[in-house]
Amino acid sequence: MPDLPQVAPSAWREANRRLLAKAIGEWCFEDMLKAVATDGGGYRVDLHSGTTYAFSATPGAFGWLRVDPASITRTATGMLGNSVAQPAWDALRFLMEAASTLDSDPSTIATYFTELSATLAADAARLTRPGETAAELRALGHTELECRMTGHSLLVANKGRIGFSAEDVRRYAPESARPLRLRWAAVHRGLAEFRGTSELSEEALLARELDEETRSRFAAVLRDAGLDPRAYVWLPVHPWQWDHAVQTLHAADVAQRRIVPLGEGPDQYLPGQSVRTMANTSRPGRHDVKLPLRILNTLVWRGIPPHCALGAPVVTQWLTGLVARDAFLTGTCRTAFLGEVASVTVRHPYLSALPDAPYQHLETLGCIWREPVSAHRDPDERVRTFAALLHTDHTGTAFAAELARASGLDPRDWLRRLFDTLLVPLLHVLYRYGITFNPHGQNTLIGYDRDEVPVRLYLKDFVDDVCVSFTDVPERGPEPDGHDHVLPRKHPSVIRQHVMDQVFVGHFRYLAPLCADQLGVPEPEFWRLVRQTVLDFQHRHPELAPRFTEYDLLTPEIPRYGLNRDRIVVTRYGDRALRHALHPNGTHPNPLADG
Repeated sequence: MPDLPQVAPSAWREANRRLLAKAIGEWCFEDMLKAVATDGGGYRVDLHSGTTYAFSATPGAFGWLRVDPASITRTATGMLGNSVAQPAWDALRFLMEAASTLDSDPSTIATYFTELSATLAADAARLTRPGETAAELRALGHTELECRMTGHSLLVANKGRIGFSAEDVRRYAPESARPLRLRWAAVHRGLAEFRGTSELSEEALLARELDEETRSRFAAVLRDAGLDPRAYVWLPVHPWQWDHAVQTLHAADVAQRRIVPLGEGPDQYLPGQSVRTMANTSRPGRHDVKLPLRILNTLVWRGIPPHCALGAPVVTQWLTGLVARDAFLTGTCRTAFLGEVASVTVRHPYLSALPDAPYQHLETLGCIWREPVSAHRDPDERVRTFAALLHTDHTGTAFAAELARASGLDPRDWLRRLFDTLLVPLLHVLYRYGITFNPHGQNTLIGYDRDEVPVRLYLKDFVDDVCVSFTDVPERGPEPDGHDHVLPRKHPSVIRQHVMDQVFVGHFRYLAPLCADQLGVPEPEFWRLVRQTVLDFQHRHPELAPRFTEYDLLTPEIPRYGLNRDRIVVTRYGDRALRHALHPNGTHPNPLADG
C-alpha cells in the first residue's frame, strides 16, 4: 500500500479550522477558557495575550458549546492601534495566544504544541485523501473500519504519539492501514511469566497463535544457540518497540541471551485506534494482541503495566464465571465479553528495583492476548465500536445517521434499540454487581443484524478498566483479589461516573447533535429517550431500588473531569511512577435529570 499522500494546503487549513473549533469548545467546556455571550447571539473568548476569538455556537448538553468552524474570527490590535477582525483557522497560533490564559508553563505548551501539530498532520492527510462514504463503510469488517476512525472525541490532541517519527506514523498508525508482521522473542523464565485462564495452557496458546512450521523454526533458533526452548517464554513484540525500547533498555538481557530474537511471525496484523492493540488479518480467528509501545498518546505512555498483564487472565476468569451464572446477561442480552485469556509479564531486572521509577521505563515488554470479535460474532452480525457512530465522512454524513436510515426504522425507534442494546447490560452490571467497565468508545462495541439494527453489546479491556465498588455486594461472590488487589475499588459515586463520563459526556454529547441535524430528533428528545431507557430498566427491577440511589445517574449535577485540562494544566508532562487518577473540577448540569 502506498504511503499517505502529501498534505494539500487547503486540507491543512481545513484540519486546523476544525481542530480550532474543537479546542475552543472543549477548553471552554472544561473551564480552561471562558466563553462570553455577545449581543449578536454569538460568543467570544478574550485571551490574556490581548487577542479575542469570536464565534457562533450551538449550546448542547452538559453546558457544552458546539462551535461552528466557519464562524470563528480573530481580533487583535494592529500596528496602528486599531482592532482588526479576520477569519481564523490556525489552531497552532491559537494555542500560542491562549498559552498565558491556560495557566500552564512554557515546557508543557511546547510539548503540547508537538502533540497538536502531529494531530493536525494526521487529520490533514486524511482530508487530502477523503476515503469511503458512510454508506461504503457499512461493508467493512470490524478491523478495517477501525483504521478509518479519527481518534478520541474528547481529546483535542488525540493523535500526539510522542516518540513516533513521521515515517513511524506512515508505517504503524491505524489511519495508514498498513499490515505488519510482529517479531517474536524468547524471554528466559527468570524474567518472564506466562499466565492463562484455566482452559488455556502456554502450549495451547502457542499452538493456536503459531503454526507448527513456525514453532519448529523458532525452537531451532534457540537450539542452534545452545539454549533450551523450554527454559523460555515466547511472546510477540511490536517491531517499533523491538528497535526503540527492547534493544536499548534490555540490551544486557539481549547480549546475555536472556532475551533472544526468534524472527517474524507469518501472520499480518492491523492496529486499532489505541495503536498498540493488533488484530490478526491473516487468520481473524486468532487472538487480538495488546503490545506495549513506548510512545505517549492520549494522556499516558502506552505500555502494559506488569500488574495488568499478571491480572488479566484471573480477572477474565472471574468475570466470565460471574456472567455465565447471569441468565439475563447471557440469555436475554447475549452480551459478549472479549476475555483477556493469556499474558506474558516481563519485569526489567534492574529498573524494577528502583523506587518510584517512572512507569514508562517499566512497561516495555509483555503481551496480553484477547479473544477476537469473531469468537462471538453471529454469521450475519456486523460489529463496530461505539465510537464509530460519531464518524462523519467527507460529505458530512454521520455513520450513525447512515445506519439508522439503512435500518428502515423510524429514527426514534432505532435510537431506542441502540440505547437498550448499549445501556441495559451496563445498567444491569452497575446496579446488580457494583461493577463498571470504563465503557468508552473503544471498549464498547455494538453488534448489528443484517438490517443494521443494534442487537447486542460487546465489552473488552477488563484489567485496570473494570472497577468494583468498595461497598459490600453479595451478588459479586468471591473475588479474585487474594493478597494483591487486581480490581480497582472505588466509591459508588466514582463507579457511576465511569458510565456518565464515557457514555453520556464522552459520546452521547456528540451523538445528540448529529441526530438532531441528520435524523430530525431534537436534542431534548434524544436525552428524554436516554432517560426513559434508564427509567424503564429501574421499573423492571424494583428489587435493586436502593442501588438506583447509590449509583444515581439522574442526579441534577455531575462532577466535571477534564481530560484536556489534566494534560495541559494538572499533570503536564512530568515523568511519574504511576498513572494518576483524575480529580474533578467543578460540575456539569445533567441532561438526564429533566423529567
